[in-house]
Amino acid sequence: MPIRLVLAEDHYLVREGVRRLLETEPDLEVVAVCGDLDSLLAAVDAERPDVVVTDIRMPPGGADEGIQAAERLRETNPGVGVVVLSQYANPTYALALLKGGSAGRAYLLKERVEDLGQLAAAIRAVAEGGSVIDPKVVEALVAENARGERSPLNELTPRERDVLREIAEGKNNAAIAAALFLTERSVEKVIHSIFLKLGLTWETAVHKRVKAVILYLAESG
Repeated sequence: MPIRLVLAEDHYLVREGVRRLLETEPDLEVVAVCGDLDSLLAAVDAERPDVVVTDIRMPPGGADEGIQAAERLRETNPGVGVVVLSQYANPTYALALLKGGSAGRAYLLKERVEDLGQLAAAIRAVAEGGSVIDPKVVEALVAENARGERSPLNELTPRERDVLREIAEGKNNAAIAAALFLTERSVEKVIHSIFLKLGLTWETAVHKRVKAVILYLAESG
């Protein structure tokens, strides 16, 4: 069965160009195209796609509608993967996309559209519940959090890596405790230690988890 896609992009020529590229892949099927947030959400309700490919900025606000759509779909259609295309390498947008968990989410720079293989690979990954973050965004975040020549991830113990892997899968503390046969209090202590070692103690609670996940994904490839 092909992966069914809804494509959202407000510029007609770009939208049609991406649609035609995607339709050259035999395992991808574009079932709807749209140009704004409301029509995107309506298309998802009508078509029940496997993946949404969306521009980060669309009407009505031209701000971060792609991120808003991803957040809305996490609540209403949690099985739908989302690939956000953006011209911005600023990690802030990727952090917002992954705020509720990294599973089934991808953030790619629009320049990747020129390489159909990369875009198709990201679509297939999120359709299976995986995550993809554009290498340039990862580089920006790693540079922002660099502490000398050594990766801060090298300082993590095996237990801390286990917990970080579970965080990257979008699990809350209770789910992590159940998966690793720990108490929630123990999980909280391990997470606190992870944040200290990764230099994230100054971040808000949400961004600590998300930045830790992106650093993990960067090392994992």
